[in-house]
Amino acid sequence: MTIAKMLAVALALAAVVAGIFLWRGAGAGGGPSLGQGPDAAAMAARYAKPLPPPQKPLSVYFIGHSLVGRDMPAMLAQLAGEGYRYDSQLGWGTTLKAHWGDDKINGFEAENDHPRFRPAHEAVKSGDYDAIVLTEMVEIRDALKYFDSPRYLANWAQEAIVARPDARLYLYETWHQVDHAEGFLERLDGDYEQSWLAGVLRPALGELPEDKRIHLIPAGQAMAALVRAVEARGGVGNLGKRTDLFALTPDGKPDNIHLSDLGSYFVALVHYAVLYQRAPQACPSR
Repeated sequence: MTIAKMLAVALALAAVVAGIFLWRGAGAGGGPSLGQGPDAAAMAARYAKPLPPPQKPLSVYFIGHSLVGRDMPAMLAQLAGEGYRYDSQLGWGTTLKAHWGDDKINGFEAENDHPRFRPAHEAVKSGDYDAIVLTEMVEIRDALKYFDSPRYLANWAQEAIVARPDARLYLYETWHQVDHAEGFLERLDGDYEQSWLAGVLRPALGELPEDKRIHLIPAGQAMAALVRAVEARGGVGNLGKRTDLFALTPDGKPDNIHLSDLGSYFVALVHYAVLYQRAPQACPSR
């Protein structure tokens, strides 16, 4: 898929990625230790005023796992250009709870053996970052059931706000296996409101001051829209079907959760559109 075609499809998804938070009246829900959080009216009021676009290059910190990885943030840095900087703490399928320190981070040494690593609490408490991107484990249902996702999202948000009240906070909506038994698009459609909004985000917001927000990076929703748009056209360039967004394992078998370079680049475009609130330009090296 050429850069021009990828950007054309990405721009066609503006209704998905241009809104920094897409509140659609999510139903009741909540984590095991928190309440349901603000109701729909309170959510609409909290997010009524758009977040102003940044006026300078951003510094961004990522907390997450392999669906953040190293490639996507590097692609985002190329898109953002001079002045942008980023760091991260990663693990293998790591929960927000484990990053907080209340569980083990599997793969810590391997995943953080790179020059962009900075310990998470040190980074967040430093106040050095304009934006903090928080990523929960996959499967999101298990994260809600067993790992208290809204509580730990609230913990990280509170720590960031204390260190820097103007920090922009984001929850990165990810995806599930492309061959999921319930259907890839069906899971993305259903999880958006039930798990991500009502399950994780609303309860966490209930623990924050009323003037503080956590915005959504709707990568899963953008991916669903991309898949529908591409498959309806019978393919666009070298992106013919949803599995083209996903990688191959070292032995050449389909990797049903991790992205190919093409998929990573698309998710970098989504991050750019949300963080900067404008259409990304093509990366010169692609």
